Amino acid sequence: MSGSIIILFPLALTLVLALVLRRTLVALGVGIVSGALIIGEFEPVAAGVYLSSKAWEQFYAAGQWQAWHLNVLAAMILLGIITQLLARGGAVKSFADWLYHRIKSDRQARVGVVVLGWVVFIDGIFSCLAVGHVCQPLSQRYNMSKEQIAYLVDSNATPLCALLPVSSWGPYVMAILASIALLPLSPLESFIEIAKLNFYAVTVMIVSLAVAWWGVGFSHSVAVEQNTADVGVGNPWLLGIPMISLLLASVGFTLWSGAANAPATGLAQWITSADIGAAMRDACLLAGLITIVMLKHAGRRIVQLLVDMAAGIRVIGFAVAILLFTWMIGAVIGDLGVASLLASWAEQFISSDILVAGMFLLCAVMAFSTGSSWGTFAIMIPIGAEIAVAVEVTLMLPVLSAVMAGSVFGDHCSPISDSSVISATSSGCEPHAHVVTQLPFAVIAAISTLVGFQLINFGLTPTLSWLAVLVCASVLLGCYHKKAMHLAQPVVSA
Repeated sequence: MSGSIIILFPLALTLVLALVLRRTLVALGVGIVSGALIIGEFEPVAAGVYLSSKAWEQFYAAGQWQAWHLNVLAAMILLGIITQLLARGGAVKSFADWLYHRIKSDRQARVGVVVLGWVVFIDGIFSCLAVGHVCQPLSQRYNMSKEQIAYLVDSNATPLCALLPVSSWGPYVMAILASIALLPLSPLESFIEIAKLNFYAVTVMIVSLAVAWWGVGFSHSVAVEQNTADVGVGNPWLLGIPMISLLLASVGFTLWSGAANAPATGLAQWITSADIGAAMRDACLLAGLITIVMLKHAGRRIVQLLVDMAAGIRVIGFAVAILLFTWMIGAVIGDLGVASLLASWAEQFISSDILVAGMFLLCAVMAFSTGSSWGTFAIMIPIGAEIAVAVEVTLMLPVLSAVMAGSVFGDHCSPISDSSVISATSSGCEPHAHVVTQLPFAVIAAISTLVGFQLINFGLTPTLSWLAVLVCASVLLGCYHKKAMHLAQPVVSA
């Protein structure tokens, strides 16, 4: 058992340092090195060789370039360049001036962040990057803290992707589902049925909408007082056209790559066969070129554009470094066998009476620990199906829903999750501050989800279970709001 326990040490150390030091990059680095030392049997040379090979494998492995990693990094850098071009070139200010005359309240600004997250649905990381960067100016103009923007961005990115087969998550999850021999439906039909019972993903989005509507739980930034007459008319198109191009190109390139690779015609086949990473990269490249042309036409000089592009690379550099470290620690944790150890414990200790709710909790712990919902999917979807077959085969799809929901919840709250980190950095706040401030709302959705899955385990219908989930979430959010209002009241001295 001692040999099993020690492999949890790098993970525990990373999480503790991330929460205590509030320096995510340092925590990830320490976790990576400590894990490499364990794998190398505490031989520094062996650990160094292992780290070098793992770092290279993030880009080139098994005789081929790792296209997904390279494309995500390219998309991140291009988005960093685009956002700085738009910000420094005046497009963001012009859009904000135009929006200033149309948004009449803080509430409309907050709901706007949520709606934009729904529109940019193609990929979780892409949504976190694009929406966070575009909505940063709202923090000053509309009395929103950057932590609040990061929360609204994160809560409507990966949860939405977990529900839509047309997102980048759909093909990945459906490919895993296709490997399950006793799956009762086709992979696409199973994905849709699983999404219908993904209590957490739906609830956390509803909670975020309620938070946006009522402005619950976040301190306000100092609003910039400005006379309406002093604000220019503005122009939405200098920012709007690149953003619309980005969205349309993302969908278009996704369907185009799917149509080129699909063995048969049909939207489902195109989506399943699409190269999402390449579509993201190409869409960002096209939007970047459109941005440069528009800014040049608006009077921005070539030298200024080059300086803006360099600034974009520099600003996005921190997020890129953390993402690289996140991939590295995921590889180290995988080689240590942490996920397999947790899965084996599940088979031994989860009772049939709490199978669905227990699977939700286990996957939440795994995703929180590893910072990877996709890694948890890969391990736990097949294992969850096997456990369901052994215990109660009729609960297979609810169990797989619990796997999906728990993975999203754990990833949503993890300080080493790439989506959490990118949501924070793109919104302009510290990752630690983002994780801490969004945690109460994530826990509200998780408790409600736990109730729903346990009711499914008891045999209640999905309709009644959903009703219980929504009532529970409403009560908990109301209690939290009441407590927050009470704590916010000034203390009057006698």
